[in-house]
Amino acid sequence: MPAEIPQKFALAMKRNPHLARYVESYRRKYGEYPDFKEVLSRDLGKLEKFSIVYPVGDPIFIHVFTDEEGEKRYNVIEPEPIDPERYTRIQNMILRLAPSEKTPESKEEYEALIDELLDRVVTTTPGGGFVSRLFGQEKIYLTREELDRVRYHLKKDLVEIGPLTPLTRDPYIEDIHCTGVGPLHLVHKIFGMMETNIVFNTVEELKEYLANLTERIGRPASEQRPIVDASLPDGSRLNVIYSTDVSLKGPSFTIRKFQEEPISITQLIAWGTLSPEVAAYLWLAVENGMSIFISGETASGKTTMLNAILVFIPYDWKVYTAEDTPEVKPPHPTWQRLVTRETGPEESRVSMYDLLRAALRSRPNYIIVGEIRGAEASVAFQAMQTGHPVMATFHASSITKMIQRLTGNPINIPVTFIDNLNIGVFQQAMYYKGAFVRRTISVEEIEGYRKELGGIVTRAVFRWDPIDDKHIFRGLYNSYILEKKIAPLMGFDDPRKVYDELFFRAKILRKMVERNILRYNDVLRVIVRFQRYGREGLPFAV
Repeated sequence: MPAEIPQKFALAMKRNPHLARYVESYRRKYGEYPDFKEVLSRDLGKLEKFSIVYPVGDPIFIHVFTDEEGEKRYNVIEPEPIDPERYTRIQNMILRLAPSEKTPESKEEYEALIDELLDRVVTTTPGGGFVSRLFGQEKIYLTREELDRVRYHLKKDLVEIGPLTPLTRDPYIEDIHCTGVGPLHLVHKIFGMMETNIVFNTVEELKEYLANLTERIGRPASEQRPIVDASLPDGSRLNVIYSTDVSLKGPSFTIRKFQEEPISITQLIAWGTLSPEVAAYLWLAVENGMSIFISGETASGKTTMLNAILVFIPYDWKVYTAEDTPEVKPPHPTWQRLVTRETGPEESRVSMYDLLRAALRSRPNYIIVGEIRGAEASVAFQAMQTGHPVMATFHASSITKMIQRLTGNPINIPVTFIDNLNIGVFQQAMYYKGAFVRRTISVEEIEGYRKELGGIVTRAVFRWDPIDDKHIFRGLYNSYILEKKIAPLMGFDDPRKVYDELFFRAKILRKMVERNILRYNDVLRVIVRFQRYGREGLPFAV
């Protein structure tokens, strides 16, 4: 720990008195200052003990540290609220004035309106409240620091999502978990599961918060509708279990954080999730219209992988997405994005099944389904049969379990239809050598139904070796999809030439990782130029 405070840390504390107060309180308790880092690296996750403060946008800072018992903690550092009585008075005064103002049409307009109304109900001039009463307009006196604190909390409560706002600002968070009354927990991308200092103290407080939040986003939770799936304003996925009859420790919720820019395929390679050869195989498969299910357990990285490989779809193709909660982000200009509607009168509701039936009339080049769960699978397989390639996520941990789920209740795909699906990619999240990682544990090809064998013939083309943390290419010179499906589409007279193409593309991906081309949009630019101009379009020699 530093004996002296670095200059940038000192400047941050000068600008933000609440940060200075927090740091000084921590120093008194632990006898040292925390580190200050503007950006976190994944290597920090290997530390057994740490104490790090990082900014997520003034005036919010985050402190991650290990406490006296060695437990990992996540503390939000934000401006302290003023006393509840004055804050409630100010909020009520603003809410009384707001209906007479023009309705804001954007978040920026809403914040500007709060600034304007706040200036009309508070004063930072000593005695200004008395003077304002003489002219028939009451104003509440605040110091300038109190005014900044009130401004922050008003915007947090009225424009943002209240106490969870700082967590939505933090780019290092994956999931947020509330299992009832008590402190929230979250999954940090670098430090794993951590307890936070954000606490719901009573069932009533938690119920009121969730009722208000879900009402604002158009999916109100109630005792009559105790389970709600919805999207927050930033695109994050929210799942609420509202009723205490269902969630016995009190209402609970989970938030799966949304990323503005998806994680790229080269970033996944750099993290070891998959190898350049696995990625190159998927590149060839997607470019040539193979149908692919990305499968695994919850939080195994299915949607992340799906978004990462969407860059391989030819850029001028029409892409159609159908989802319950919008998470898939194809980068294509011709993208038809549709979402189910689960509320309202029965006749006005739109199911995933409805969206996929509409897809067959919309003539897309690729259909992307956020998640296959039930009856919509039959329409997805119909689409495959009629020449529309489909990509989707699916819950199953192996090829055997995936086929069992597809052919069993409630999905009931005829076993003879399964070979319309070409490839299964299987993801797994695990603790590996002391770190939380995600790996593509296998890539399986589906050849088809063989009556004489009494089932579906599948072929493993890649397997993850946990001993060496490597992906083994078991399908080299033995891939049904590459040789029988893709090679003819690419015009190879000798099907085995497709392997040379795969290894060439693996070199491109490896070179991108070496040159630190890891941002999604930067990767997209390289792929699109290669699609249009071939080797000559690459920004580097291979």
